[in-house]
Amino acid sequence: MEIPRVGLPDKLASRLSIAEQHEYLSRRSLLKGAAAGGALLAAGPMLLPQAAYAAGDQVVPTGRHLAFGRNPRTSVRVGWQVPTAVRNPFVRIAEQHGQWSHKIPAELRVLHSEVAGVIAPRDQFYVHAEADRLRPGGRYRYIVGHDGYDPTGTPGVPFSTAPARGFPSEGFTFTAFGDQGVSAHALAQDGTIAKQNPAFHLLAGDIAYADPSGQGLPIGSVADPAHDVFDPSVWDAYLTQIEPVAASVPWMVATGNHDMEALYSPDGYGGQIARWDFPGSGPSDCPSVYSFIYGNVGVISLDANDVSNEIRANRGYSSGGQTAWLKRRLKFLRLQSDVDFIVVFFHHCAYSTTNQHASEGGVRADWVPLFDQYHVDLVINGHNHVYERSDALRGNQVTRQVPIGATVDPDRDGTVYATCGGGGRSLYSFPAPDSYLGNEQPHTAVPSYYWSPDGTKVTETITWSRVRYTGYSFVAIDVKPGFRGRKTTLTLRALKEDGTEIDRFTVERTAGLQHGFGHTGVGADSGDE
Repeated sequence: MEIPRVGLPDKLASRLSIAEQHEYLSRRSLLKGAAAGGALLAAGPMLLPQAAYAAGDQVVPTGRHLAFGRNPRTSVRVGWQVPTAVRNPFVRIAEQHGQWSHKIPAELRVLHSEVAGVIAPRDQFYVHAEADRLRPGGRYRYIVGHDGYDPTGTPGVPFSTAPARGFPSEGFTFTAFGDQGVSAHALAQDGTIAKQNPAFHLLAGDIAYADPSGQGLPIGSVADPAHDVFDPSVWDAYLTQIEPVAASVPWMVATGNHDMEALYSPDGYGGQIARWDFPGSGPSDCPSVYSFIYGNVGVISLDANDVSNEIRANRGYSSGGQTAWLKRRLKFLRLQSDVDFIVVFFHHCAYSTTNQHASEGGVRADWVPLFDQYHVDLVINGHNHVYERSDALRGNQVTRQVPIGATVDPDRDGTVYATCGGGGRSLYSFPAPDSYLGNEQPHTAVPSYYWSPDGTKVTETITWSRVRYTGYSFVAIDVKPGFRGRKTTLTLRALKEDGTEIDRFTVERTAGLQHGFGHTGVGADSGDE
């Protein structure tokens, strides 16, 4: 049976942005009505009749995942999923060996999905709560529940808040990858990550792949190349897959091209807002743009869909607001006496050589000059499903070669870029042989390309590709803080799915300096702004 074509004519689908698609489809839906075949129904919070609620003792929460709140030293946000609507959801918090708190009210977000002839009507129920006024560096546990389900007899799920600012914390590790999806490899990666005991995890976009097409096109038939394919049930499997780690480890996500779901909201991010609680410290119209400080590391999450020349559905949606915020945030972090390192993560690669996507010229044009200006220490990307690491760069040129095991001074040497897209989705390929620890090849120039503003490929031959590995992998980043005037280090280890090390280098700074950018002392502790 032929599946009806959905919503947008081909001549429009090929040139409309996500926002324009949503407006077109929403207007048609309002005019025609759902019963008359409207292509798109409203997505987002819904008011439910009393009959829609299930008996609470028959509903068990799943898919628990943590995120930092606006201030990671004093707040966390707990998310979970229930199979049907529940009354009065809540979270309880306790000190490591203390008694459970009162019920902290949670918000039930109902996400409705329906596309005539393609996606049958489906509701998904996501729950979110914020626990605040916690102790910096505290060890806690939590439970989640609702009317009829209050598991106070269980030990709960452990978690920790970020250490207090202004003095050296103990050393810590955080992990990162991009492009995870749902697969045996993705599950294995989570297990190996858990063995690193990370303080938090960064996911550089392309989270679940409910939309495997990733072109920012309207939702339609799998047999129709003018439309993206979408299966909202993939998110149920994804949240269940990551729960063993993400329930205890803050899972901090950025959005990639596969996370623009045209079914929801004008920019396609309505689904992500239902499923995740972002810290909310960035521009109000860019939900996955935010920043936080953990120990002596400032972390920035960006949405590279806003500047992508390759996949243009959301290009320019912030009207420059994201880039302006980025500049302010970089300046702020560099002026903090207790922030030694800045790590930026987002999806599309500034520097990569794969045959599939290579480098994003929009990132190079809009953001790399700011990374250069503020001496960013490390940039982590996804998009290309491999591991690849650059030499130190400034002004798109190699300023220092960084072989495996080397130490870098970012003020003198420039920024290192790591593509970490081997999180679990299918793998890509390089135009040059792999070269990594245990399999190092002579360093050579590599033929590649970047995406230009008109959406075409511009060929280039580069020398900055230092390490390449075609396989499932992630990075573990070990931070050793230091007292003011002494050395502090950030060491990146790239690991295979089984934990075998394939790359390592160290960024070294002198603790407590502003690295030529002035001095303001420790910033306010009410959100780091």
